[in-house]
Amino acid sequence: MTDFAIVLTTVPVGADAQLLARTLVNERLAACVNVLGPMQSVYRWKGIVEEAAERQVIIKTASARVAALQRRIAELHPSDVPEFLVLGIEEGSEPYLAWLTSSLRLER
Repeated sequence: MTDFAIVLTTVPVGADAQLLARTLVNERLAACVNVLGPMQSVYRWKGIVEEAAERQVIIKTASARVAALQRRIAELHPSDVPEFLVLGIEEGSEPYLAWLTSSLRLER
C-alpha cells in the first residue's frame, strides 16, 4: 500500500468543475484532477429516486491530505452531501509516485 489515494466526487453539469479542479491543484490538495464528460446519474435522495446530469471528478492525492481535501470540497461543492469516496492506491510506478510526491510537495 502506498501513501496515496484516489478520491471520487461528482458535480452537477452546470457547476464549474474546472474551477474546482484548478483550486484543488493550486492549493496542493491534489496533484491531478480528471473531470470526465457528462453522465446521467440515478440515485435515491430523501426517499425519492432522482436523475441528474453530472460529471465524475477523479482526484489523485496523498492519504495525509484526504481530511483537508474533504473539508475543502465541502466548502466548494454546490451539493448538500457531495460524493466523497476514497480509494487507496496499492501500487504505482515509481516515476508516477515520485511525481505525485513532488506535485504535492511531500517528503518521502
